Amino acid sequence: MSEEKDAFYLVRKGDVVGIYKSLSDIQVLLASSVGSLEIYKGYSLSKKAEEHLASHGVRGAAYSISAADVSEGLFGRIVACPYQQPYHSGGKSFGINLPSKVLRGADQPDNNLKVVGSSLSSSNSEKHQIFNAAQSDMLACLSCIIEFDGAAKGNPGPAGAGAVLRSEDGSKVCHLREGVGLATNNAAEYRGLILGLKHAIKRGYKHIRVQGDSLLVCNQMKGSWKTKNANMAFLCNEAKELTNNFLSFQINHVLREYNSEADVQANLAVNLRAGQVDEDCQC
Repeated sequence: MSEEKDAFYLVRKGDVVGIYKSLSDIQVLLASSVGSLEIYKGYSLSKKAEEHLASHGVRGAAYSISAADVSEGLFGRIVACPYQQPYHSGGKSFGINLPSKVLRGADQPDNNLKVVGSSLSSSNSEKHQIFNAAQSDMLACLSCIIEFDGAAKGNPGPAGAGAVLRSEDGSKVCHLREGVGLATNNAAEYRGLILGLKHAIKRGYKHIRVQGDSLLVCNQMKGSWKTKNANMAFLCNEAKELTNNFLSFQINHVLREYNSEADVQANLAVNLRAGQVDEDCQC
């Protein structure tokens, strides 16, 4: 899902107002928040508004400011977004309180947003169904599955790394290959993971599920196995740093027969020169 140009989102919880530039950031907030949220949408923060935010110690793509410091008209024309939260705690359902007395000037709800419930008069069950369907659509756009593998003709020997990226809905598949040069099989496996992670970042995915047939890589990434070898520790740290670019990340071990496509890519990559990357993407 591409972001609308110059759009921003205001989220108020209690006496704190957050300014977000990404729907995916709001998605995570909705999933983790307990309590009522008030959410608004606007376009093109004015220079005056950015200066006001900066004067209160908030800068960058996402801001946070006390509600007491929000003045009328600061954000220009904003639209109330009737998000619904189907999350429960002790049998209590948390909803959104609209409109806000502090964020004045909000227009009618924007029902063009894909994550917005379209009927405020619906029953709680219908609202939850609307939200869950929209939530699934959004996560599908931002999520991908990475399959990785490595191959070495000798240990060490000429090696290659392979990865396969699949979008959750199956509409996008990328086959990736990278020549590794002389390396061990374990090093090639890590290079396959790193190759997949870098490509996922490049394509803008935010929620990542990884699978591979290397117990060593999977367990070291989870932290359940120590990285005693210096080269493995370096590669593991590189991969972990890449995962900081995602909103969610998980890695799981699978049997070799369920990792055949990544294995094919890794074996093809053995014939590539070190550092050469080939990709075949279906979009």
